[in-house]
Amino acid sequence: MAFFTGKGDKGTTKLFDTPSGARVSKSSPIFECLGQLDELNTIVGWCKVASPDDFVLGNKEVKEILHDAQDHLFTIQAEAAGAPKSVPQSSVEAMSALITDIEKSLPEIKTFLVPGGTELSARLDIARAISRRAERRLVTLHESGERVISESSRAYANRLSSLFYALTRFANHRAGVTEKSPQYRDSI
Repeated sequence: MAFFTGKGDKGTTKLFDTPSGARVSKSSPIFECLGQLDELNTIVGWCKVASPDDFVLGNKEVKEILHDAQDHLFTIQAEAAGAPKSVPQSSVEAMSALITDIEKSLPEIKTFLVPGGTELSARLDIARAISRRAERRLVTLHESGERVISESSRAYANRLSSLFYALTRFANHRAGVTEKSPQYRDSI
């Protein structure tokens, strides 16, 4: 596959389900959504390479968990681009169980936490924030009627930010970092 074709130089491109020869403006909400999902997938890769080999949950390396999330993000991107794909409900359920297991192993919190305990937790917090933005774009695209995004893919996108939050807290806990609540100061 070529790195570029030049066909998009005039601000249009093709999707999986566009009729032969038809092109779509890159200003379409579809491409805002695809761009957010791509950005998130890239950040997840950045988190994955920072995860130590011994960072394990149950019998699975966090690197593998993050790679699975990347694969599912590609599935959601394909769905948003018109391919007949969606995240299976079983993946949503598996992620929910993983988040619950992580939460059980951590001290309870009742407030927001200030990001930035470790390098890895800071990266995971960035992934969490971008994940929420990507989910909003996915829901906007679905609600616009331009694309029907399956309920299971939307649920997966919703759970993903919770996974990153759980992993952020777990990374801090594993490193012995004490999490801090915001002070809501009025001045410096």
